[in-house]
Amino acid sequence: MTRIIADISISLDGFVTGPDPGPDSGLGSGGGALHAWAFSDDPDDRRVLREATARSGAVVLGRRLFDVVDGPNGWDDNVGYGAGEAGKPAFVVVTSSPPEAVRLTGLDWTFVTTGLPDAVTAAREHAEAASSESGKDLDVVLMGGGATIGSALDAGLVDTLTLHLAPLVLGTGTPLFTGAAPRTLVQRGVIPTSTATHLTYDVLR
Repeated sequence: MTRIIADISISLDGFVTGPDPGPDSGLGSGGGALHAWAFSDDPDDRRVLREATARSGAVVLGRRLFDVVDGPNGWDDNVGYGAGEAGKPAFVVVTSSPPEAVRLTGLDWTFVTTGLPDAVTAAREHAEAASSESGKDLDVVLMGGGATIGSALDAGLVDTLTLHLAPLVLGTGTPLFTGAAPRTLVQRGVIPTSTATHLTYDVLR
């Protein structure tokens, strides 16, 4: 069964970037430490990253995050989706208008201009097709940014929320939760490492 999984790294005070994020610094000032776990040699960190990347049948991201990963300082052949795993699922971008050109032409990009629910639907179709082809269940992953995941949670589109809680207090930046409607979560997994606490929740609708 294809699940919709929101997966993001977050600070102890609830921020998914540091202050002043932009195309040349997608995680903002000090925000790179949020993803230290993804480049860790800890075997549990490596397993979390490897298993999540392997289960990704399609990935949804917002336009601002696309501009970062497709920008000149973004992903390359060595570091991409899944950090060093550099996975290549289908990517679905929520945007008001598609870009004129794409740098990462070796990846499968779909640009959806009709809103987040339609983007999730398109990603589910990609993931289900990939599941049929591979013979194993694959998921849709909402990788960010924070506004995209927050909107998906508000809209009731998310089945599972995975947070990689970094031992870091940023003080300011991009918050994940912004006072939206309450959501009930059921804790399904906790994996502590030296660089993060990996938390998995089912989201009750």
